[in-house]
Amino acid sequence: MRKYIWDRFTWFVDTLAPRHTFHAHFSLLFTVGATAAATLLSALYHRINPSGVTNISLIYILTIILISCYTDKYRYGILAAIFSVFCINYLYTYPFHEFNFTMTGYPFTFLVMYFISIMTSATTFHTKEQASRIKEDEKLIMEAEKEKLRANLLRAVSHDLRTPLTSMIGASSSWLENEATLPSEEKRELVAQIYEDANWLLHMVENLLSITRITEGGSNVLKKSPEAAEEVLFDAIATSKKRYPDQAIRTQIPEDFLIAPMDPLLIKQVILNLLENSYYHARSTRPVECRLLDDEHFVRFCVRDYGNGIPPEKLDSIFDAAPSAPTSAADTRKGMGIGLSICKAIVNAHGGEIGVHNHPDGAEFYFTLPKENIHHESDD
Repeated sequence: MRKYIWDRFTWFVDTLAPRHTFHAHFSLLFTVGATAAATLLSALYHRINPSGVTNISLIYILTIILISCYTDKYRYGILAAIFSVFCINYLYTYPFHEFNFTMTGYPFTFLVMYFISIMTSATTFHTKEQASRIKEDEKLIMEAEKEKLRANLLRAVSHDLRTPLTSMIGASSSWLENEATLPSEEKRELVAQIYEDANWLLHMVENLLSITRITEGGSNVLKKSPEAAEEVLFDAIATSKKRYPDQAIRTQIPEDFLIAPMDPLLIKQVILNLLENSYYHARSTRPVECRLLDDEHFVRFCVRDYGNGIPPEKLDSIFDAAPSAPTSAADTRKGMGIGLSICKAIVNAHGGEIGVHNHPDGAEFYFTLPKENIHHESDD
């Protein structure tokens, strides 16, 4: 909401005057207002303590720092520094209301104060400029990462969509060409194959819509709310059992409720992707285990299978959205790359981490969600 109001305000200002003119006027008004406020405060302090010119100097130096922080040019801080030196000389040093640069030690003292003010202004401006450059660099890096993700997704989509579509076309063609001679059992197998591939393609389209939201809007598009982690986990397991009735799943959750801010639909999708991955690729010999673990700052979700495990050379790149060479007939029909890359994008947008490691009897995928909001959302 704040971002929306600020956008409307800046649009209104831009219709009245160019942006650079607005910033110049604001900087000038802020400089005048800040130095006037410093002069008024110094006058009140001087009335209480006429000999406290050193503290008055500190008031003006603080004002110069504030001016340097909130204006967009060197000159405002420098002008404020010059004004401060002459103002202190004229108003707060003896003889009062006269300029006097001839007192013993006075020229050196105020020359030092002048250079301190100038250096403070320059340092503050440089720091602000450097912070702005770092922010721009971070923006460019994020955009580059998004472009890389989009390019990898295109490659993964072209790979992962081709084989199920080819399978569906082949099955439907076999039905149409041999409908009269096919036994009812083979017809049922063809329909089941088409049904399975169609469901998988629907799930992929849902994934693609989610990744489009993340890559275009980042964490700002998330609809976070405090959610019970076990409820989201059980919801995902129930959906997975509807899609894959023969998949055996066991759960392990702590006694206490684990609450974390999340977009429940997207986190459910992460869990579904991990369960789907274990169904198609792991060929687990025992029920897949879904566990929730409590940490001081994070909620940890784990999906452990008892199957083939992950080849060591793929552990570091398994979450990249790039198709890999199939290692089995299941891999030929259902690629791993896009689903896991979407999991990574969703978890990263939540400020969490995702990973995988092998254990003696298979592999375990895990991801974490922070219990508190690490990134401030613009619509809070």
